Amino acid sequence: MASKPADTVSETESKKLHDLEVKDAQFIFQSVWTVLVDEFGEENLRFPKEIFWLNGAPGAGKGTNTDFIMKFRDLTAPPVVVSSLLESPEARQMINAGMLVGDREVIEIILRKLLEPIFQTGAVVDGFPRTKVQVECVKLLFNKLVDLRNKYADTLFAKYLKKPHFHIVVLFVDEKESVRRQLYRGEQSRIHNEEVRESGDGELMEVRPTDLDPVAAINRYRTFKEKTYGALKDLRAIFFYHFINAHGTLDEVRARIDKELRYQGSLELDEATYDRLSSIPIASTISAHARQDLVDRLETYEQRQNELFSKVVDTINRDFMPIIQRHAISGLAVVNTEDTTFGDADALIMLIDIFSERGYHAIIDIHRDEVPDSIDPKTFKIKTRIKLVYRVRVQFKGSEIRRGR
Repeated sequence: MASKPADTVSETESKKLHDLEVKDAQFIFQSVWTVLVDEFGEENLRFPKEIFWLNGAPGAGKGTNTDFIMKFRDLTAPPVVVSSLLESPEARQMINAGMLVGDREVIEIILRKLLEPIFQTGAVVDGFPRTKVQVECVKLLFNKLVDLRNKYADTLFAKYLKKPHFHIVVLFVDEKESVRRQLYRGEQSRIHNEEVRESGDGELMEVRPTDLDPVAAINRYRTFKEKTYGALKDLRAIFFYHFINAHGTLDEVRARIDKELRYQGSLELDEATYDRLSSIPIASTISAHARQDLVDRLETYEQRQNELFSKVVDTINRDFMPIIQRHAISGLAVVNTEDTTFGDADALIMLIDIFSERGYHAIIDIHRDEVPDSIDPKTFKIKTRIKLVYRVRVQFKGSEIRRGR
């Protein structure tokens, strides 16, 4: 009998392994969930409404960038650092060897921590999930929270059981950079601790064994790449997934984090609300080609509305610039004009565009004032007319002057 192709066997074995891991996750999660329900009561399982599951390669800067990420969501509770939660001697021994701790222990510890009241508005979990079983447990947790919200939607508990928002954040560097950063961190910690011991001043820093041994550092990275990174990719189609290149300087990495996390409104709003707002363009899309659009408009004015365009330029030079120049230090001038040129709406648009091209920001407010015009000789009734006053607020970078002493 002909044997199956090797790749077919491999795919079959892989599927069986995945099925076993899913079943393991269901068993592990359900056992932990049952314990929590029995201890706290189902309606009291109040997890954070928003959780950032922060992960990354060793040395990618999770700890360095945690506070930066938290500022985006106004999260004030301290991050849940999984490695700090696992302080048992057995867990510490496994961590020092670059290995992973048992899934059930990790999951129960984390869920208990997230139930603490300080995390109600949101939390950052640093270093989880790391295995396929843990990834499946994150999915199961999300589903449970959705089920709880639906179950208690019309009860007094509804306000405590918010719609969950899960974010998967992955900071990534390659093996060479990861090992370099781990060893550099270990060397800096060693030097610092020597100085503390000699001077007696300061606090000793924790030194990870993997930060001192190149082989252990490589092993730690490969554990991440083979077990954690692959497992995390399964979450891309389900949750907000932020993959961030962590190579480069701290400022460069934070700029990427900023770009990745800044505009999440379209993902986080419910469908009805998003549909209501979607007709309003995001600011970044408006400004993307603003300069070229401005140039095109100015050239069109010159070619097709030359006479009006010339009048607006002359009016700016005659009536606006003398006032603006007198406010060069403050960088703010307000000019009132009754020039009838601006009765044409196109002239107002030209005014804004001209100032924008020259580096100013102009805001126009039209005031309609009713003023006496004449008196009816028969009735002595005062006749009025509407006077249009165009109030133009012009802002620009003012002069930086140094005050003498």
